[in-house]
Amino acid sequence: MLGEDWVAPESVAPSEMRDNRERRGLFSLRASPLTRKIITFNLIALNVLVAGILYLNSTRDSLAVQRIEALVSQAELIADVMEAQIPAGAPVSLATGDGIDVAETLSGLDVRAGHDVYVFDTAQVLVAQTQGTLAPLQPDASAGQDKALLTDGLSWLWGLISRPFANGTAEETTPIEDQLRGLVGPSLTGNTRVGDAFDATGGKLFSVVTPIMQSGTSVGAVALTSASGEIDQLVRSERERVLQMFVIATLVSIGLSLVLASTIANPLADLAAAAELGRDKNARKVNPGRIRIPDLTARPDEIGRLSGALRGMIAALYNRIDGNEQFAADVAHEIKNPLASLRSAVGTLRMVKRDDQRDKLMDVIEHDVRRLDRLVSDISNASRLDSELVKEEEEAFNLLQMLDNLGQYLGEDARGKGIEFISDLPSGPIEVQGLEARLAQVFVNLITNAISFCEDGDAIRIWARKRENRVLVVVEDTGPGIPDQALTKIFKRFYSQRPDEHFGNNSGLGLAISKQIVEAHGGVIWAENIRPTDADITSEPLGARFVVGLPV
Repeated sequence: MLGEDWVAPESVAPSEMRDNRERRGLFSLRASPLTRKIITFNLIALNVLVAGILYLNSTRDSLAVQRIEALVSQAELIADVMEAQIPAGAPVSLATGDGIDVAETLSGLDVRAGHDVYVFDTAQVLVAQTQGTLAPLQPDASAGQDKALLTDGLSWLWGLISRPFANGTAEETTPIEDQLRGLVGPSLTGNTRVGDAFDATGGKLFSVVTPIMQSGTSVGAVALTSASGEIDQLVRSERERVLQMFVIATLVSIGLSLVLASTIANPLADLAAAAELGRDKNARKVNPGRIRIPDLTARPDEIGRLSGALRGMIAALYNRIDGNEQFAADVAHEIKNPLASLRSAVGTLRMVKRDDQRDKLMDVIEHDVRRLDRLVSDISNASRLDSELVKEEEEAFNLLQMLDNLGQYLGEDARGKGIEFISDLPSGPIEVQGLEARLAQVFVNLITNAISFCEDGDAIRIWARKRENRVLVVVEDTGPGIPDQALTKIFKRFYSQRPDEHFGNNSGLGLAISKQIVEAHGGVIWAENIRPTDADITSEPLGARFVVGLPV
């Protein structure tokens, strides 16, 4: 998808746009704010997740609870061993060794490495102590780890981050024995006590003190301390692993963000470059070639839709430009004809002497002036039509009611000329969405056009039928019909196929305007001849038929 999915074809992308893309590169953070935003937002979400794992998880608490429970079990077990060696009945003094050799008993214990055992008498005097020699319950978190650059860097980073939150060193110089004596006194009442302590280096450790009982009386206490900084080391190790995964996830997130951004930002940059290229060309008035929007319509997403929409807009814009240029050329051509006739008539008027010739030339001049006036008015209406169709608000209206009103008004005009006017409309209403006044203009053009071609004794029929999601309105007449070669031309601007006696009475814009209005409503309009049989297309036409199809 990456690359071929967004690069415009060579035949479509202008050379300037290709040069911009090459300078921009496939992954350009400096030139693409959208790429930077995608990466930033993805990393923010990832950082929030990692921060929650590091600061809001219960790893430290659960490890601490587990270690304390293990220490309590071990301390009570050691106390039970000593109680089993105390002779029954006789009072015992741990300080003097009456009845039990504390040092010998401690030396026979199996204690984990890093754990220290202290025995105090009832006067809180340290009687004996020993250090564990067995393998640790869990190896040192740093043992066996790969001392790679990443791990060392993360350890340094974590130490730098956690330094402002580190515990103070006020208790670092206090001996462990003195810290434990604060728990010995309460424990002699017969309860096990748990607390925190700090070694000479400031490392935090857990301590447990449990009483040594003889016949229900405390004769001393056993204190057991954990390895220095054991919990901190384990938590730190877990956090380092989280940070390692964070680095990996960050790299993956950045890579995926770049891939995602390249499929979004680069196509959008190409589309923007093409549009800006057209703006710059219009501003500089140089290289006025047509702008080609990259064809990304094969993409099944919003960018593909945007590319198709922009290409459609550009095509419509160039069609409008071409139409305006052609319209201007047609206007100039149509105006030149009456102007040439006027120039000739005025020049001839200066030379003729007879009054009848002067009157005839004055009639020609008057006819050409009216023709120019009609032509300028129709041209003005046609030039404003596009903007007015966009500005006016469409509304739902009853098409049959509008046709009936037009039939009553124009039917009188037709009957006054001896033309039969027939209106064959359904009884029920047909609602359409559109501009009622503009569509009325279409049917007025078609009916008056039919009246102008009909003679005394001819007939005009207007009828409508609804077909599924469309309505067809047909205007038929029994006039001379339309020349076959003119069927494809009558909807062009300024085209007029009329008898010589009607020359100059029409601008040739009526049917062109009608087609423009109908197509603006999503409809179609066409003309055809009415023949005795469709099988014989060479037969003389019985009249003309104009069909308008509108969506309902």
